[in-house]
Amino acid sequence: MRDLTVSELETLAAQGKADEIAFEMDEDAFRAFYDRTARGLWGYLSRLTGSRELADDLLQETYYRFLRADRRYESDAHRRNSLFRIATNLAIDARRRPLVVGLPDPALTPTLQVDADLADRAVDAADVGRALGKLKPRERALLWLAYAHGASHREIADVFGLKVGSVKLLLFRARKKMAGFLRGLS
Repeated sequence: MRDLTVSELETLAAQGKADEIAFEMDEDAFRAFYDRTARGLWGYLSRLTGSRELADDLLQETYYRFLRADRRYESDAHRRNSLFRIATNLAIDARRRPLVVGLPDPALTPTLQVDADLADRAVDAADVGRALGKLKPRERALLWLAYAHGASHREIADVFGLKVGSVKLLLFRARKKMAGFLRGLS
């Protein structure tokens, strides 16, 4: 190895710092990242856990852990996959040790107007909710990421640490199982 001059060392150090700064997040960059990802992540957590309140708590904890990780990310997609991996792990942990959530006060619950279309949509949503509830958490998460969130097979594979071919097979099986549950409900 040849000796480096001081100017070459300074140049290398400057390039290294420029590379590090490229994917660091300041407050504005984090706010933009949060705005792009929070809604989809909350929907994913809500569907995965079956509880809006728990999804709120897990969303906050996910971003907290994401920021505390202090990792370098290759791209915005890498950040997003890391975020969903953290959320998935938190949801699995929450399922292992469920939290006690108080029942809502009936006096504070708004009343709904009767609408035939609304009632039909509610029945359909309830059927889908019951069918999703019968799936394993991993199957539910796979379906949610693929169809509600629109994640590619590669992105799902990155979130779960699987091969793309495995994701395709697992999605096929989860869809088949879901369809069987839906046929049984009607």
